[in-house]
Amino acid sequence: MMDLGLLIIRLVVGLTLMGHGAQKLFGWFGGYGPKGTGGWMESIGMKPGVLMAVAAGLSELLGGLLFAAGLWLPVAAVLIIGPMLVAIVKVHGANGYWSDKGGFEYNLVLIAAALSIALIGAGAYSIG
Repeated sequence: MMDLGLLIIRLVVGLTLMGHGAQKLFGWFGGYGPKGTGGWMESIGMKPGVLMAVAAGLSELLGGLLFAAGLWLPVAAVLIIGPMLVAIVKVHGANGYWSDKGGFEYNLVLIAAALSIALIGAGAYSIG
C-alpha cells in the first residue's frame, strides 16, 4: 500500500506542476504564456521577464514530469523546489502563510512533498 500512496502523491503533485509549467510555456489551462507571464515577472523585478517565465515553466514542466514518473527524484525535487522558493521570496512570503490571503502555504506544501518523496524514494510504481 505504501507504493500506491507514493504513486498517488507523485502523480497529483507532478501533474499539477506540469500544468503550471504549461500555463507559463504555452498559455494552456488559463495561463498567459511566456509573453504574458514574462510581463508580470518584469513587473515584480524579474528581468528579462520572458526568459524568467520560460525558465520557470521548463522547471515546473520537467520537474513535474520527472516527479510523476519517479525518475531522477533529486533532480525533480530541485526543479520543483527552486521555483517554489522564488515564488515565496518574490510574491507570497510577504502575504503570510494562508493562500486565501495570497500567502505561501501552497508553495510550502509542494516543497514538502517534493523533498519528502525525494528522501523516501519513488516506490515500486516508478520508472526510476
